[in-house]
Amino acid sequence: MIAETPKLARRGTVLVVDDEEGVRASVRVILEETCDVLEAENGAAALDLLRVHEVDLVMLDQRMPGEPGIEVLPRVLAVDPTTVVVLVTAVREVRTAVEALKRGAYDYLTKPFDVDDILLLAQRALEKRALEREVLCLRSALAGSAPEPGSGPGFESLVGRHPEMVKIYQLITQIADTPTTVLITGESGTGKELVARAIHTRSDRRGQPFVAVNVAAIPDTLIESELFGHEKGAFTGAHARKLGKFELAHGGTVFLDEIGSLRLDLQTKLLRALQEREIERLGGLRPVAIDVRVVAATNVNLKTAVRTREFREDLYYRLNVVPVHVPPLRERREDIPLLVEHFVRKTARECHRDVRGVSAGALEVLTRYDWPGNVRELENVMHRAVVLAQSHVIQLQDVPLDVALPDTGPRLAEDTGPPLREAMEQFERQYILRVLERVGWNMSRAARVLGVHRNTVLAKLTAWGIQRPASADGRSLSL
Repeated sequence: MIAETPKLARRGTVLVVDDEEGVRASVRVILEETCDVLEAENGAAALDLLRVHEVDLVMLDQRMPGEPGIEVLPRVLAVDPTTVVVLVTAVREVRTAVEALKRGAYDYLTKPFDVDDILLLAQRALEKRALEREVLCLRSALAGSAPEPGSGPGFESLVGRHPEMVKIYQLITQIADTPTTVLITGESGTGKELVARAIHTRSDRRGQPFVAVNVAAIPDTLIESELFGHEKGAFTGAHARKLGKFELAHGGTVFLDEIGSLRLDLQTKLLRALQEREIERLGGLRPVAIDVRVVAATNVNLKTAVRTREFREDLYYRLNVVPVHVPPLRERREDIPLLVEHFVRKTARECHRDVRGVSAGALEVLTRYDWPGNVRELENVMHRAVVLAQSHVIQLQDVPLDVALPDTGPRLAEDTGPPLREAMEQFERQYILRVLERVGWNMSRAARVLGVHRNTVLAKLTAWGIQRPASADGRSLSL
């Protein structure tokens, strides 16, 4: 009687770390129908992949060039403590097995592999991860605590593991269930509205309306009516009563974006609404009680606006009860690979495109770019790249030229770009990376195409701090 092959409950991600290509290929064949399989030939390459992918199971070979698996094990768990790690060896040694379990390994596996053993191992790893996530979510819901930094790529709709982002997640969780007014600051495109929505979603008002208002986008003649509503006949064209955003958000949250552009006379009216918890419709004869939580946001320095008397000081202090600052993307570059992966998946799904990843060369320039438009600009660039990509993997040529070759050098005059030498170095860098991608990162072939010695290519990459991707075809970042 043939035993039934175990089936995995859900599709997960397995990272096989082994210097023997045949071993990696064998595991890939066994698991590729039920799991996404990533490969690394040593511990350093494995850690690079773990920093940009959420991995459920790591199969870690004990004997590899460089560090042995037992030494790489704690560094793997430091990236994400919830990852299931199994140490693999050709010879069963009790001492090594005990030491691996002490250091946090989930199990110990001996070569050669049995197909059912590998499938069962993957199934157990996915079930363990699913249970841990469920417990984490329940604890978060009951205790009101933010997820641990290693538990996932982000929080609510926010993506990032940078320490400053983790602080924001923790602060959101701490203040969500309070009625406290919040002022969110940060450059345009950093995700201030997402922070506001996360506060609302985590609060006890989550079942009530979340009403977002971009104050700067509403004409001055309409802003008062939009915020506070008007009565019939209040002005020419007011043929019926209209409820304002505050009344529409009753019981929930009103998000006032670009609050720094609000007119001074309406700042007074907003201050009264915050203090008295009531508003007056335009043309109204009596106040209307409101129950709303106010979250405001701005990309300008309100302290400076107060000094120049463009913003009321008393309103500033009333809004700035709990300040939340969202850092620009250039100050959390470690999150760019996570955001790239998130936007590629999202756009590919929405646009029905079979794009699964980003090449190492493309990711290198995306990470190095300063992103003046922050996360919003990155999302737009990745949307364009996914739509126009000619293969399953976004290559360097799919990245817009102004991102691949930004004008980052010192300016000689207002309309000039970087100096000639710097521009030539930028072009050389991108040209060599494109050639390497085209030849699958084969150094000898790339050198022949470029017409230089192989050592010249290696020296250039070393000077730029660029390492050869873990996989030979340069697609180590496939999703």
